[in-house]
Amino acid sequence: MGGTHDSLTARSSHTGPLSARLASVRRHAALVLHIERVRPAVLPVLTALGLYVLAGLCRLPQHLPDPARWLLLLCGGGLCIGSLRARLRALPALPASAIDRRIERASGLPNQPLAVLEDHPAPLSTDEDHTQALWQVHQTRSLAALEHLSAGWPELLPASATGRAAIGGLLTCLCIATLLAGANAPGRILAAFIPGRDDPDVPLPHIEAWITPPAYTPDAPVFLGANQNPANPPRIAQAARLSVVVSGMASAPVLRGLHGAVLKDESLQALDGHSWKLSATIEQGGLIRLSGRGRTLAQWPLNVLPDATPKVEWGESPGAVAGGWRTRLPYQASHAYGLSALTIILHAAHPARGADPARTLTLSVPLTGHPRSVRGALTPDLSEDPWAGSEVTGQLVARSVSNQTGESPTITFKLGARTFRSPLARAVLDVRRRLALGQETAADAATDLDALAGAPGPIQDTTTLSLNLAAIVGLLDNPHQDPRTARDGATNLLWDLALDIEDRRTGDTASAQASLDVRAAQAAVAQQLERLHAPHQDGTRNEAEQAELEERLKTLSEAISRKMQALADNALRNNTAIPDLPGLTDAGNKAFSRLMQQLQSDAANGHAEDAMKRLQDMEDATEHMRNATPQDLAAMARQMVARQQAHEQMAALKDVTNRQLSLLDHAQARLEKAQSVASPPQEGQTDEDAQEDGAPLDLAHMPTSELLRRLGLPAPPGTDGSRPFPAAPTGHEPSASTPPDPALAEAQAAARRTERGTQHALERAVEELQNEVHDLTSKSPAALGEARKQMRAARKALADGNDAEAASAEQKALDALRQGRQQMQEAMKGSRNNSAPSFLPSFGGQSEDGSPGQKGASARGDNGEGTPMDTDDDSDDQDSANDQRDPLGRKLGEGQDQAPDDGSTHVPDTVTRQRAREIEQELRRRDSDRTRPPQELEYLDRLLKPF
Repeated sequence: MGGTHDSLTARSSHTGPLSARLASVRRHAALVLHIERVRPAVLPVLTALGLYVLAGLCRLPQHLPDPARWLLLLCGGGLCIGSLRARLRALPALPASAIDRRIERASGLPNQPLAVLEDHPAPLSTDEDHTQALWQVHQTRSLAALEHLSAGWPELLPASATGRAAIGGLLTCLCIATLLAGANAPGRILAAFIPGRDDPDVPLPHIEAWITPPAYTPDAPVFLGANQNPANPPRIAQAARLSVVVSGMASAPVLRGLHGAVLKDESLQALDGHSWKLSATIEQGGLIRLSGRGRTLAQWPLNVLPDATPKVEWGESPGAVAGGWRTRLPYQASHAYGLSALTIILHAAHPARGADPARTLTLSVPLTGHPRSVRGALTPDLSEDPWAGSEVTGQLVARSVSNQTGESPTITFKLGARTFRSPLARAVLDVRRRLALGQETAADAATDLDALAGAPGPIQDTTTLSLNLAAIVGLLDNPHQDPRTARDGATNLLWDLALDIEDRRTGDTASAQASLDVRAAQAAVAQQLERLHAPHQDGTRNEAEQAELEERLKTLSEAISRKMQALADNALRNNTAIPDLPGLTDAGNKAFSRLMQQLQSDAANGHAEDAMKRLQDMEDATEHMRNATPQDLAAMARQMVARQQAHEQMAALKDVTNRQLSLLDHAQARLEKAQSVASPPQEGQTDEDAQEDGAPLDLAHMPTSELLRRLGLPAPPGTDGSRPFPAAPTGHEPSASTPPDPALAEAQAAARRTERGTQHALERAVEELQNEVHDLTSKSPAALGEARKQMRAARKALADGNDAEAASAEQKALDALRQGRQQMQEAMKGSRNNSAPSFLPSFGGQSEDGSPGQKGASARGDNGEGTPMDTDDDSDDQDSANDQRDPLGRKLGEGQDQAPDDGSTHVPDTVTRQRAREIEQELRRRDSDRTRPPQELEYLDRLLKPF
């Protein structure tokens, strides 16, 4: 009989099926036996691991270099794994009987009851049935003892007492080391097992971090702390450079961008074995973290300001200037960090059939340095371009110092063009335009020019023109010449040919040759200016280049003189009446000479933009000169006569004003004498105070209040302005009044009669001046009529002997005369605006931008307003003063709060200034006299302290 007893399938009220429970206990017992068998093999490895952890908690491995630590971990780990593997392979298989014996021992079952379930009774020869029944009874009793089965817990500790003590000691040391390490225990253990990682007890390295703004920003570098306040992150410009120096770290740190931060162009440099330098460009803001050897060393929140594109747009009224040949190109651009370039790009609005649609005309706007905002207008001469007179589309392109580009909206406007009256010149320009734009080939252009050569006119009459045209045709027909080079060369030559034909339209060869010389001299000056202001290697300007510029300006001046002389000769041949013809040519030479002197001064001081503006003004003037007719010369001569008359009228008004001021001084002097006579004498005042005006004053005996009044200062507190300060009693009481001096009264009456006659003469002079101004400008200044009215009132007051009313009327007359001066200037300015244009700089009608002055001449001068010079003789000193500059090239008085003198300010004469100085010295003497009344001393102290 064999197999499991049927009772194993029975159920117990407490434990369930015995077979299932026994199987579970057997599996548990097998696991326990495996653990106990593996323990001898694993326990040495665990002991070694525990010892290493203990060493890590004591920070022993961390003191080893990273390579040594790697070697220790690799060798120790290899030995432990090899030993464990060998021991595990040497373990024998686990028999099934050992599992049951483990259950019996753990459950406390004697006599091995589990063996009964597998055993069989020995076969007997007799009574087999009785034997089987007895064996079943035995099995039943054994099963009854299996009520509680258990596999027990594995024995993990060594069997020997020594081993148990060693394990206990190791665990105790680990617990103590963990308690001592505290919160740093995990970090120490990780650092022990991960080479290149520092535990938390290692001091952080020294960190120096700063942000260098881009070169185009004016910001200063920003220094960063170890931990920046996240609530107030620093604001930096985009593309700023972050630099970090880490000292005291064995391995290289790492920069990382978090929370949206973007870094690029990162670099790492080893300064020495324990110092590192990291750099990166910051493109976007966020959190930047510096980590190394398993720790976060520092982190910085940053707010990056994006680099916006420049703002650029067109100004008002771009396009051809009314009545001129220049093109006005207004612009305005700005950028937070500055502009490096501003370019104007032009395209044809309506390309002609056959023309190159990709042709572009590019103009650069000159910038001084890198301005943050710029606003102005270019007025280039684009009449030479084939698009002159046609519509173009323009766009402004601005580039910032940060290499950002901004573009303006595209607009359409018309380019300026010169006026050519000669049909032959216009025909040449038409061929030139088609050739330049690619509408016809060089061969077709040569054929057209051959046809023009046979037309009657200046080409057939002038050998020079015919030879020039033949040379151009030969250039176009030359098969060995590069087509592009031939086209460009022929285009330039055809422009000069058209100008020469236009100049010879009237048959004046000398004038045409002079115009040609002027254009050549202007081109030479422009070339020298560009060479002069080109950057030099040593940063200095060559004296030889300055001398060359002076020589070329001299050549230009001579050419202009010849041109003006040719115009004058032509006027004489045409019997044109020109008053003061020698004065006209002298004025022109003088005007151009001044403009050249200013140009040379600007070039010498490094003002390239101003110098080019002067040259542009000169080119405009000479262009007007080229188109000038004898009638233009006559009109300009009439302007010169009118200008001289205006100058004489202003001088006459100035003389009347000075005489009126003298009358006012006399009336005020008589009033002062009357007040001094009426005032009681104090402080030793004598009769010398009543002497004639202009005689020496006895300031030592004059009351302090009177001294202050003469200086135009307010009376001190506690006085009425006419009484002196109270003085100490002297025992002498002054009389209540002083009788008038008969001699003085008679002298004053005679003076009033003389002044009344003078006042009447001034009134007649103002009336005549008012009529002359009306004849010259068709306007009558109303202020001059008011001045005449006040002069009549002053005459009546003088006749009545009332000096106070006379002085008041004379003061009002002076105010009216000064206002009349301004009205006369405005009337004359309006008259010049309505006059015909002139080719002399700062002489004639309106400029191209609508400002008064020479058309084409500089309308801003040195200070941005007015004309750069005046042709009046007495204005030389003023012009020179207006153009004076300090050694740095700045205008004198620049940056000061100064207002221009409009003629209304009265400048005291030498006698008056000397008297004011004497009064000031007397006041200082009295202030130093401590015996004077305290009230007076206190007032004088406050008065003189600022001086």
